[in-house]
Amino acid sequence: MIEEKFFLQNGIALAKALLGKYLIRQYSGKAIITQIVETEAYMGVQDKGAHVYGDKRTERTKPLYLSGGHIYIYLIYGMYYCINISANAKDIPECVLIRALKPIDGLDEIAGNRYGSRYEELNRYQIKNLLNGPGKLCQGLLIDKTLNGKSILSDQIRISDFYRKDGREIRAESDLSIQEDKRVNIDYAEEAKDFLWRFYMEGSPYVSKR
Repeated sequence: MIEEKFFLQNGIALAKALLGKYLIRQYSGKAIITQIVETEAYMGVQDKGAHVYGDKRTERTKPLYLSGGHIYIYLIYGMYYCINISANAKDIPECVLIRALKPIDGLDEIAGNRYGSRYEELNRYQIKNLLNGPGKLCQGLLIDKTLNGKSILSDQIRISDFYRKDGREIRAESDLSIQEDKRVNIDYAEEAKDFLWRFYMEGSPYVSKR
């Protein structure tokens, strides 16, 4: 069982440790189970790609200054939410962006949130693109600003190293092959745009970008 201390790692270590773990979303009596397959680390006040670069402590970035394991939600392009998990100790504003998920259970719910259809009605392109991007996964799991600042170990949304199905406990793999690459869409970040702080599970078809 994952505890709060798990999130007190630095951002890079947490970004790697989250791969293979399950992100479980519950609302209105429904449960969506997914697996984290791609992450990005943002390393706080020295990272030119981070929202807190230069120690920008604002109302918007306040969740990043909380202890590891809190949720930071922000909007991109004025319409898509992204979910980040704070890392490290209080007042060290590092975080991990969740970039892509593998859908496991609650497929009709995800398909309805993304496309207004049942999963079996989706074409191959739609299935491939269900949760392979930070904005897509937030739409698919109904993640929005109402979760901002909350714990990632709550009844509404949580990170877990197992889930239950048909009476069985299915646990996350412990031995993964992890690939490293540049982070996405941060060309403004000067030399930091080339840091290999994006991590993904090798061979996963659900990764957003290779």
